[in-house]
Parts: sequence; C-alpha cells; structure tokens
Amino acid sequence: MLISIVIPVYQAEKILEELIARIKKAMEFARGNYHLVLVDDGSADASWRVIGNICSVEKNIRAIKLSRNFGQHHAITAGLDNCTGEWVVVMDCDLQDKPEEIERLYQKVQEGYEIVFARRIHRKDSFFKKLLSRIFYKIFSYLTGIKYDGKVGNFGIYSAKVIDTLKKMKEPLRAFSPMVRWVGFNKAFIDVEHGERYKGKSSYNYSKIITLASDIILSYSDKPLRLIVRTGFLISFISFLVGLYYLIQYLSGRILVSGYTSIIISIWFLGGLIILNLGVLGLYISKIFTGIKDRPLYIIDKTINF
Repeated sequence: MLISIVIPVYQAEKILEELIARIKKAMEFARGNYHLVLVDDGSADASWRVIGNICSVEKNIRAIKLSRNFGQHHAITAGLDNCTGEWVVVMDCDLQDKPEEIERLYQKVQEGYEIVFARRIHRKDSFFKKLLSRIFYKIFSYLTGIKYDGKVGNFGIYSAKVIDTLKKMKEPLRAFSPMVRWVGFNKAFIDVEHGERYKGKSSYNYSKIITLASDIILSYSDKPLRLIVRTGFLISFISFLVGLYYLIQYLSGRILVSGYTSIIISIWFLGGLIILNLGVLGLYISKIFTGIKDRPLYIIDKTINF
C-alpha cells in the first residue's frame, strides 16, 4: 500500500531537514512503502539547493521546482499531478501539520473512508489570523450553503479515487480544501494537535489572506450576484413606498419646499450602491477573463528523482 506525501515548499530552507527527519521517523509504520513529493513554489531562498541535497541521499523523495511562485494551492496541484500513491497525504512544510499524525490518519481511512481530514483543535496562529479565518468560513458557509469548519485545512489523507477526481478540475482559481469538500465521497475527521511554526514567519500576510478568501468566494459561489438582485428589488420596493408617501403628501398640500438633504442622501446612497454592484460584477467578469485564457495551472522548471 503505497502512500504519497505531497508538500508545497516556500521559503523553507531552515525547516526542510527537520521536516524530512520527522517524516522518516513518523513513516516507520509504512515499512518503506511511501514517497514524498516536494514542490518548490518559486522560493527566493536556498530551499531548492537544500531539497537537491536531500534528494541525492533519499531516493524516495521526489522534487519539483516551479518556474515561479504560483501559490500554495497551485503547488499542491503540481504535486498531486505527479504522485502515484494509493493514498495521498497533503500537508504544509512549516511543521504546524505534525508528521506524527500521519499514522493516525492512515489508520482512520482503514475504517472505510475515502477522505480523512485533520481537525486542528487548538490552532497555534495569531489572534487576528484565527479571527479572519473564523469570519471567512462563516461567510463562505453562508454563501455556499455548505458548513465549513475553520479548524480544518489542507492536512489530511485522500484516496487515489479522490485525487483522480481532483485532477479533472482545471479551474485556475485553486483552493484545495473547498475542492475536496465539493467532490464528496465518504469522509471523516480526527482531532490533531496543531504545532508551532518551526522557524521563520508565514508567507501569508493579511493582504494575501483577504485576496485568497475573496477569490475562493467568487470561485465557489454565485450568491453575491443573487444578493445584489435581492437588494435591488428591496430598494426598488422601498423607493416606491417612499415615492407614494411623498406624492400623497404633495397632493394633500403638506409639502411646500422640496428637501435638499433627502435628495443628497438618496443620490449618494444609490450612487454608492450602483458602484458596489458594478464592482462585484466586475470581479466575476475578471475571473471569467482569467479562466478563458486557458493557461497552464503551473509550469515545471526542474525535477529530481522522477
């Protein structure tokens, strides 16, 4: 039973040796029936050199270097497209996803599941990152109609059937965890301990997190468009009632001078609403524009041990 472990790597030169050492120890239960696929997502540090040194000694470690930084989820896609295991583990390289939990994930799928997610019971992230994550998943669950748990990330184990299905999904805006949820199949969760980042700082700043969140929402839900339509109907209905009220007031002789304030407020409110609606429509159109280019999801520069 071959297990593939796919790990996107970015700016991790100081982490890789510890990561590999802990994975080797954690995978003793597999008795050598596993391989790693490390995907260097255009790191600017010496990550690729360190990966090359490791691969020269460890022949069950395969490596892919992308031509530039495509993003974590595109790097995961590159790894999935180039792994051959009957079971595939996806995890981050910063050791917050603990390799020691892989055996528990594997034991759980033996109960008949196609997917087992690792649920982080105590996230070791900053307060603001956890808050943004909680807000995002609340909004995302509302917009998609599917309940998402912010404690669940990419870390998990997936059957070859699930991975083969994911490979058929070619949309340019990638988000691994929502894609896995979308394909369905029999899934389970196990609680795991979330580790501290081993060294360095996360490459995900708040700007990148917000951009990723908006891309995911626009890619997996058309509810914002339907909310715009509902808002338009609501405003039209309220405007009709207000107009009817003032018409009655005018015919009754109670209005002698038109109100300047109400006119200005109405103009600014409706003008802002129109610009907001056009902005949302523009974002959807931009995603369509990106999709119809049909460019490759990633570009491979170099490989090792394939």
